[in-house]
Amino acid sequence: MKNKMIVGLTGQSGAGKSTVAGFLAENGLKIINADMLVAEIYSSDSPCLKTIASCFGNDIIIDGVLNRKILAERAFSSKENTKLLSSIVHPFVTAEFCKAAKTFFASGENIVVYDAPQLFESNFDVACRLIVSVVCNRQTRIQRICVRDSITEKEALMRINAQLDEDFFKENSDIILENNGTKQELLQASAQLIERLKQR
Repeated sequence: MKNKMIVGLTGQSGAGKSTVAGFLAENGLKIINADMLVAEIYSSDSPCLKTIASCFGNDIIIDGVLNRKILAERAFSSKENTKLLSSIVHPFVTAEFCKAAKTFFASGENIVVYDAPQLFESNFDVACRLIVSVVCNRQTRIQRICVRDSITEKEALMRINAQLDEDFFKENSDIILENNGTKQELLQASAQLIERLKQR
């Protein structure tokens, strides 16, 4: 494992992290997406889902399926609730990530990128040799979240206010990608990131 590297890719909701992750994947880097891992452990009858229901209400499960909209409304209603949900979910997600990363490394890959919106909240930043954060101004993020998730500005603000602020990401990351310009500029910065990773 000496020459293997886990790169943590994180950032604020609506900042453009998924665009960066997509570009990295298109250019050959192996990406493990935390949200996809969450979707797997949210499957019906999973121990994780049962624990969440006991904390946030059994009515978040309808016909055996998690209603993510209701859960989001409750989990993002306060930083305390967001932290509670994170404390339940993160151990399950971390375990799934480790299994996936081990498979990639065993197949000869030297770099695995962990696309994780809550990298810091899960304390998984300590396992990353390099942390890359994507940030963007607040108003642009609000607009993007509203369009992406079909929610109101009030709901988008709830999500943003429950997350870490931009200064935190800037102070605790090795590389910052600012996405206040065009998509092409973000992709150019992503290409430069790939070159930096190859040099390590």
